[in-house]
Amino acid sequence: MSQTSSEPQQSEEHPLLPKMSELWLKTLKWQPDEQQQDRFQHLYAEVLEGNCRLNLTRITEPTEFWEKHIWDSIAGVVHLERCETGTEARAIDIGTGGGFPGLPLAIAFPSLHLTLLDSTRKKTLFLDGAIADIGLTNAVTLTGRAETLGRESPHAGSYDLATIRAVGTAGLCAQYALPFLRSGGMAVLYRGQWTQNDLAELEAILPAYGGTIAAIERFFSPLSNSVRHCIYLNVAKTDPSKPKV
Repeated sequence: MSQTSSEPQQSEEHPLLPKMSELWLKTLKWQPDEQQQDRFQHLYAEVLEGNCRLNLTRITEPTEFWEKHIWDSIAGVVHLERCETGTEARAIDIGTGGGFPGLPLAIAFPSLHLTLLDSTRKKTLFLDGAIADIGLTNAVTLTGRAETLGRESPHAGSYDLATIRAVGTAGLCAQYALPFLRSGGMAVLYRGQWTQNDLAELEAILPAYGGTIAAIERFFSPLSNSVRHCIYLNVAKTDPSKPKV
């Protein structure tokens, strides 16, 4: 797919992200408004600066950053009712690292109340600063381990949506994410490739956590044509913090 915007230009301080207005609409039937575009640019600048200290990402070229961090983050949830304007929902991004997919989601969907969870205090301190500098009021950080916090008050069984990307195998991601969800909640596992072995491992884990596979979606990134998968898991049982083991 050809790029539908001019190449990003260099500013005095940081490169500019491409706007990709037509590509947003064509691929996701959504596009950022002017404030959201400014906040994506601000996020990019924050990550570039933080990267010098914390090694947040290897993806720093502006067009690649747009595709693999911002577009990819939003593509996984843009169609969900939980992200519709006016729908108040609590979401947690597990193993958020440099803030992905959590920060793009907080920018794109202001009705979501995002908790960005990471076990590394230096990263959550960075995210605290980024949240304040970008001007987000719907995102907070949480430092700790998912396998512990997901089984403790006030986090166990408390969220409508959980996202998790690049943390481990699909089965491990499910074990981390499902305990955070309340009855009827949904987990979104961001994956690259997806195999029958991945599916078998996931299906073996789900009964213990009251989870079921709602959908497996395969799609391609708009510029590099890289294969992507999102695995959507529902939680039906009342208390996902206590696996049936």
